[in-house]
Amino acid sequence: MTRKAGRIYVGVGGWTYAPWRDSFYPDGLPHKRELEYASRKLGSIEINGTYYRTQTAASFATWRDETPEHFVFSVKAPRFAVMRKTPKEAGESIERFFKSGVMELGDKLGPILWQFLPTKKFDPEFFDAFLSLLPKKIAGRTLRHAIEARHDSFKTADFVMLARRHGVAIVIAGDSKYPQIADLTAPFVYARIMGTRPDAALGYDGKTLARWTACARQWASGAAPSGLDYVGSAQRKTAHRDVYLYVISGAKERNPAAAMALIERISS
Repeated sequence: MTRKAGRIYVGVGGWTYAPWRDSFYPDGLPHKRELEYASRKLGSIEINGTYYRTQTAASFATWRDETPEHFVFSVKAPRFAVMRKTPKEAGESIERFFKSGVMELGDKLGPILWQFLPTKKFDPEFFDAFLSLLPKKIAGRTLRHAIEARHDSFKTADFVMLARRHGVAIVIAGDSKYPQIADLTAPFVYARIMGTRPDAALGYDGKTLARWTACARQWASGAAPSGLDYVGSAQRKTAHRDVYLYVISGAKERNPAAAMALIERISS
Protein backbone atom coordinates (compact mmCIF):
# COMPACT_ATOMS: atom_id res chain seq x y z
CA MET A 1 0.00 0.00 0.00
CA THR A 2 1.32 3.44 -0.90
CA ARG A 3 1.59 5.90 1.97
CA LYS A 4 -0.55 9.01 1.58
CA ALA A 5 1.95 11.14 3.49
CA GLY A 6 5.60 10.99 4.42
CA ARG A 7 6.89 10.58 7.94
CA ILE A 8 7.46 13.72 9.98
CA TYR A 9 10.41 13.83 12.38
CA VAL A 10 10.60 16.79 14.76
CA GLY A 11 13.54 17.46 17.04
CA VAL A 12 16.30 19.76 18.23
CA GLY A 13 20.02 20.19 17.77
CA GLY A 14 22.12 18.12 20.17
CA TRP A 15 21.13 16.77 23.55
CA THR A 16 23.86 18.05 25.90
CA TYR A 17 22.93 21.56 26.99
CA ALA A 18 23.17 22.59 30.64
CA PRO A 19 20.02 24.81 30.77
CA TRP A 20 17.91 21.83 29.65
CA ARG A 21 18.72 20.23 33.01
CA ASP A 22 16.48 22.87 34.57
CA SER A 23 13.75 22.96 31.93
CA PHE A 24 13.66 19.64 30.03
CA TYR A 25 15.44 16.82 31.80
CA PRO A 26 14.08 15.41 35.09
CA ASP A 27 15.90 16.40 38.27
CA GLY A 28 18.72 14.04 39.04
CA LEU A 29 18.85 12.42 35.60
CA PRO A 30 22.44 11.24 35.02
CA HIS A 31 24.07 13.10 32.14
CA LYS A 32 24.86 9.81 30.40
CA ARG A 33 21.11 9.11 30.15
CA GLU A 34 20.13 12.42 28.55
CA LEU A 35 20.09 11.02 25.02
CA GLU A 36 18.00 8.07 26.18
CA TYR A 37 15.46 10.48 27.69
CA ALA A 38 15.43 13.03 24.85
CA SER A 39 15.00 10.37 22.17
CA ARG A 40 11.78 9.23 23.83
CA LYS A 41 10.31 12.72 23.80
CA LEU A 42 11.43 13.74 20.30
CA GLY A 43 11.37 12.14 16.87
CA SER A 44 14.89 13.11 15.83
CA ILE A 45 18.03 14.88 16.96
CA GLU A 46 20.56 16.70 14.84
CA ILE A 47 24.05 15.60 15.88
CA ASN A 48 26.21 18.71 15.76
CA GLY A 49 29.36 17.47 17.50
CA THR A 50 30.36 15.86 14.21
CA TYR A 51 30.79 19.32 12.72
CA TYR A 52 33.62 20.17 15.11
CA ARG A 53 35.48 16.90 15.56
CA THR A 54 35.67 13.35 14.28
CA GLN A 55 33.55 10.89 16.24
CA THR A 56 34.30 7.21 16.68
CA ALA A 57 32.41 4.23 15.34
CA ALA A 58 31.85 3.16 18.96
CA SER A 59 30.11 6.47 19.72
CA PHE A 60 27.77 6.15 16.76
CA ALA A 61 26.96 2.57 17.78
CA THR A 62 26.24 3.67 21.35
CA TRP A 63 23.91 6.43 20.19
CA ARG A 64 22.12 3.93 17.94
CA ASP A 65 21.61 1.50 20.80
CA GLU A 66 20.44 4.12 23.32
CA THR A 67 17.56 5.33 21.14
CA PRO A 68 14.22 3.68 20.38
CA GLU A 69 13.04 2.09 17.17
CA HIS A 70 11.93 4.58 14.49
CA PHE A 71 14.03 7.37 16.02
CA VAL A 72 16.47 8.96 13.57
CA PHE A 73 19.48 11.23 13.72
CA SER A 74 20.54 13.78 11.20
CA VAL A 75 24.29 14.30 11.20
CA LYS A 76 26.05 17.59 10.62
CA ALA A 77 28.98 16.94 8.30
CA PRO A 78 32.44 18.12 9.37
CA ARG A 79 33.41 21.75 8.87
CA PHE A 80 36.65 20.54 7.28
CA ALA A 81 34.62 19.36 4.27
CA VAL A 82 32.53 22.49 3.76
CA MET A 83 35.35 24.98 4.30
CA ARG A 84 37.72 23.56 1.66
CA LYS A 85 38.60 25.78 -1.29
CA THR A 86 38.62 23.07 -3.95
CA PRO A 87 36.39 20.06 -4.62
CA LYS A 88 39.45 17.78 -4.42
CA GLU A 89 40.22 18.93 -0.87
CA ALA A 90 36.55 18.62 0.06
CA GLY A 91 36.43 15.12 -1.39
CA GLU A 92 39.21 13.93 0.87
CA SER A 93 37.36 15.21 3.95
CA ILE A 94 34.07 13.70 2.78
CA GLU A 95 35.72 10.32 2.34
CA ARG A 96 37.26 10.45 5.83
CA PHE A 97 33.91 11.41 7.33
CA PHE A 98 32.11 8.40 5.92
CA LYS A 99 34.92 6.13 7.04
CA SER A 100 34.73 7.46 10.61
CA GLY A 101 31.87 5.17 11.60
CA VAL A 102 28.75 7.22 10.85
CA MET A 103 27.20 4.23 9.08
CA GLU A 104 27.06 2.49 12.48
CA LEU A 105 23.83 4.42 13.02
CA GLY A 106 22.20 1.95 10.65
CA ASP A 107 18.46 2.48 10.18
CA LYS A 108 18.67 5.48 12.51
CA LEU A 109 20.78 7.46 10.07
CA GLY A 110 18.72 10.26 8.58
CA PRO A 111 19.99 13.09 6.36
CA ILE A 112 23.53 14.42 6.34
CA LEU A 113 23.58 18.20 6.79
CA TRP A 114 26.23 20.13 4.87
CA GLN A 115 26.21 23.60 6.43
CA PHE A 116 28.16 26.33 4.64
CA LEU A 117 29.34 29.55 6.28
CA PRO A 118 27.36 32.76 5.67
CA THR A 119 30.40 34.08 3.79
CA LYS A 120 30.35 31.24 1.25
CA LYS A 121 28.95 32.51 -2.05
CA PHE A 122 27.30 30.45 -4.75
CA ASP A 123 29.79 29.19 -7.31
CA PRO A 124 27.98 26.92 -9.82
CA GLU A 125 31.11 25.05 -10.88
CA PHE A 126 32.28 24.40 -7.32
CA PHE A 127 28.86 23.27 -6.08
CA ASP A 128 28.21 21.03 -9.05
CA ALA A 129 31.51 19.31 -8.33
CA PHE A 130 30.86 19.26 -4.56
CA LEU A 131 27.41 17.70 -4.88
CA SER A 132 28.85 15.10 -7.24
CA LEU A 133 31.16 14.00 -4.43
CA LEU A 134 28.34 13.17 -2.02
CA PRO A 135 27.77 9.40 -2.06
CA LYS A 136 24.27 8.29 -2.94
CA LYS A 137 24.73 4.86 -1.40
CA ILE A 138 27.13 3.15 0.98
CA ALA A 139 26.97 -0.59 1.60
CA GLY A 140 23.57 -0.70 -0.08
CA ARG A 141 22.09 2.04 2.14
CA THR A 142 20.66 5.07 0.34
CA LEU A 143 21.91 8.37 1.77
CA ARG A 144 20.10 11.67 2.01
CA HIS A 145 21.95 14.96 1.80
CA ALA A 146 20.83 18.49 2.67
CA ILE A 147 22.69 21.72 1.86
CA GLU A 148 22.36 24.72 4.13
CA ALA A 149 23.28 27.81 2.13
CA ARG A 150 23.49 31.01 4.18
CA HIS A 151 24.52 33.63 1.60
CA ASP A 152 21.99 35.57 -0.47
CA SER A 153 23.80 34.63 -3.69
CA PHE A 154 22.21 31.16 -3.44
CA LYS A 155 18.76 32.60 -4.07
CA THR A 156 18.95 31.78 -7.75
CA ALA A 157 17.24 29.31 -10.06
CA ASP A 158 20.65 27.89 -10.99
CA PHE A 159 21.23 26.68 -7.42
CA VAL A 160 17.73 25.22 -7.19
CA MET A 161 18.14 23.36 -10.47
CA LEU A 162 21.55 22.10 -9.40
CA ALA A 163 20.25 20.77 -6.10
CA ARG A 164 17.28 19.16 -7.84
CA ARG A 165 19.49 17.49 -10.42
CA HIS A 166 21.60 15.94 -7.68
CA GLY A 167 18.57 15.02 -5.56
CA VAL A 168 19.84 17.10 -2.63
CA ALA A 169 17.51 19.03 -0.33
CA ILE A 170 17.99 22.74 0.24
CA VAL A 171 17.60 23.45 3.95
CA ILE A 172 14.59 25.67 4.55
CA ALA A 173 15.52 28.36 7.07
CA GLY A 174 12.60 29.59 9.14
CA ASP A 175 12.26 32.62 11.41
CA SER A 176 15.91 33.50 10.87
CA LYS A 177 18.26 36.07 9.37
CA TYR A 178 19.43 33.61 6.72
CA PRO A 179 17.92 33.52 3.23
CA GLN A 180 14.92 31.27 2.89
CA ILE A 181 14.88 29.02 -0.17
CA ALA A 182 11.77 26.87 0.20
CA ASP A 183 12.01 25.17 -3.21
CA LEU A 184 11.57 21.40 -2.96
CA THR A 185 14.47 19.62 -4.63
CA ALA A 186 14.62 16.15 -3.06
CA PRO A 187 12.33 13.30 -1.94
CA PHE A 188 12.43 14.77 1.57
CA VAL A 189 12.30 18.15 3.29
CA TYR A 190 14.82 19.49 5.80
CA ALA A 191 13.74 22.59 7.74
CA ARG A 192 15.45 24.45 10.59
CA ILE A 193 13.34 27.01 12.44
CA MET A 194 15.26 29.46 14.58
CA GLY A 195 12.87 31.93 16.17
CA THR A 196 12.00 30.63 19.63
CA ARG A 197 11.66 33.30 22.31
CA PRO A 198 12.52 33.19 26.03
CA ASP A 199 9.21 34.86 26.97
CA ALA A 200 7.10 32.09 25.37
CA ALA A 201 6.65 28.99 27.52
CA LEU A 202 6.56 26.80 24.39
CA GLY A 203 9.19 28.83 22.56
CA TYR A 204 6.63 30.07 20.03
CA ASP A 205 3.14 31.48 20.30
CA GLY A 206 0.19 29.36 19.23
CA LYS A 207 -0.17 31.01 15.84
CA THR A 208 3.44 30.27 14.87
CA LEU A 209 3.23 26.69 16.11
CA ALA A 210 0.08 26.24 14.02
CA ARG A 211 1.85 27.67 10.95
CA TRP A 212 4.79 25.26 11.18
CA THR A 213 2.44 22.38 11.92
CA ALA A 214 0.55 23.16 8.73
CA CYS A 215 3.81 23.41 6.75
CA ALA A 216 5.01 20.04 8.03
CA ARG A 217 1.75 18.37 7.08
CA GLN A 218 1.74 19.91 3.61
CA TRP A 219 5.35 18.93 2.98
CA ALA A 220 4.58 15.38 4.09
CA SER A 221 1.67 15.24 1.65
CA GLY A 222 3.98 16.28 -1.19
CA ALA A 223 2.73 19.86 -1.43
CA ALA A 224 4.59 23.17 -1.28
CA PRO A 225 3.12 25.41 1.47
CA SER A 226 2.17 28.98 0.65
CA GLY A 227 3.69 31.88 2.52
CA LEU A 228 7.29 30.74 2.11
CA ASP A 229 9.98 32.21 -0.15
CA TYR A 230 10.51 30.29 -3.39
CA VAL A 231 13.07 30.99 -6.08
CA GLY A 232 11.40 28.97 -8.83
CA SER A 233 7.80 29.52 -9.90
CA ALA A 234 6.73 25.87 -10.13
CA GLN A 235 7.16 23.36 -7.34
CA ARG A 236 7.04 19.65 -7.98
CA LYS A 237 4.07 17.89 -6.39
CA THR A 238 4.84 14.33 -5.29
CA ALA A 239 2.90 11.58 -3.58
CA HIS A 240 4.62 12.31 -0.28
CA ARG A 241 7.87 13.45 1.29
CA ASP A 242 9.51 12.63 4.59
CA VAL A 243 10.01 15.75 6.70
CA TYR A 244 12.83 16.56 9.12
CA LEU A 245 11.97 19.65 11.16
CA TYR A 246 14.42 20.95 13.76
CA VAL A 247 13.95 23.72 16.31
CA ILE A 248 17.40 25.32 16.36
CA SER A 249 19.02 28.40 17.91
CA GLY A 250 16.71 31.19 19.07
CA ALA A 251 16.00 30.80 22.79
CA LYS A 252 17.68 27.42 22.93
CA GLU A 253 16.42 26.65 26.43
CA ARG A 254 12.87 26.64 24.96
CA ASN A 255 13.59 24.44 21.95
CA PRO A 256 12.62 21.04 23.43
CA ALA A 257 9.28 22.48 24.56
CA ALA A 258 8.67 23.92 21.09
CA ALA A 259 9.56 20.63 19.42
CA MET A 260 7.27 18.65 21.72
CA ALA A 261 4.46 21.14 21.12
CA LEU A 262 4.85 20.66 17.37
CA ILE A 263 4.87 16.87 17.75
CA GLU A 264 1.64 17.04 19.75
CA ARG A 265 -0.05 19.24 17.18
CA ILE A 266 1.13 17.22 14.19
CA SER A 267 -0.05 13.99 15.82
CA SER A 268 -3.50 15.28 16.74
